[in-house]
Amino acid sequence: MKRIITAAAVAAGLAAMAAPVTAQQYPNRTVTIIVPYSAGGPVDQLARVIATALSAKLNQNFVVENVTGGSTITGTNKVVHSAPDGYTLLVHNLQISANATLFKSLPYDTEKDLAPVMFIYRNPLVLIGRKSLAANSLDELLAAMKKQRMKAAIPGFGSTGHLATALLAQEAKVPIDIIPYRGGAPMLTDVLGDHVDISFGTPQQVGPFVAAGKLRAFGVTQAETMPEFPQAGSFVKMFGPKFDIQFWEAMFAPAGTPAAVIKTLNAALEDAVVTNPALLKQWAAEGVSAYPKDQRSPEAGRAILKSEIDRWGKLINDNNIQVNQ
Repeated sequence: MKRIITAAAVAAGLAAMAAPVTAQQYPNRTVTIIVPYSAGGPVDQLARVIATALSAKLNQNFVVENVTGGSTITGTNKVVHSAPDGYTLLVHNLQISANATLFKSLPYDTEKDLAPVMFIYRNPLVLIGRKSLAANSLDELLAAMKKQRMKAAIPGFGSTGHLATALLAQEAKVPIDIIPYRGGAPMLTDVLGDHVDISFGTPQQVGPFVAAGKLRAFGVTQAETMPEFPQAGSFVKMFGPKFDIQFWEAMFAPAGTPAAVIKTLNAALEDAVVTNPALLKQWAAEGVSAYPKDQRSPEAGRAILKSEIDRWGKLINDNNIQVNQ
């Protein structure tokens, strides 16, 4: 018995020593951050901020790779089936939780096959329209939509913009032609070019164009109006709490990635990104806020992901939002 206890103690001691060593050795080569959207959109922009910050913080190269297609399933699947060693990561948004319900057969289990590293930031969506629209407020826009069928651009099937647009059509009881794009940048280009009428975008994505008078802001998906868009009304006040939609972005690793590696990444994000004064100031000016401290751990991330999958699953099913596979 004494020999067994001694062996167990030695094994436990070696295991305890292994985690710090793993964390200390990581990373020792280039880390790839997969973005399942085209370059230029909000997810891509955040991923590049993260790559720059982590490269400096961890003294190793972090590079961004855009892997588009399949309503972000292609890029997500690449990460899921990568080695769980921390050298292939995913930066994604709310769409990853919506896809779990929107698509009846995914090549992965969203909750089981991905390990949240950190939920990083969140912000409401802004409904913008082409400059030539004959409306000056959200009420006027909805009245115009009842008279004339409008075209709405979305950055991909299952995206936050897609869900918000489908919800708008049902709550306002108006028909909307939904036009999908491969990412936020090409979507916005067509709104600016008057090829489509309206779109939901993030504050940081559409703010400069609204400020320059190239786009018009009509509504925000939260109860409070935003100082950055004083002319935009509140969808929550108009349609109720189901229209409180927060676009979020988070980092994930493949399931099975060592806890020490995830801890290293989480700590580096904490120091170099979500508490960076310059970055926080920039985010605040764009209507973006970092997740609270108690919601930034990997454990909190798992709870948030499950909650978001449940929330969007209910909304998708209740409103019969469907995509063609």
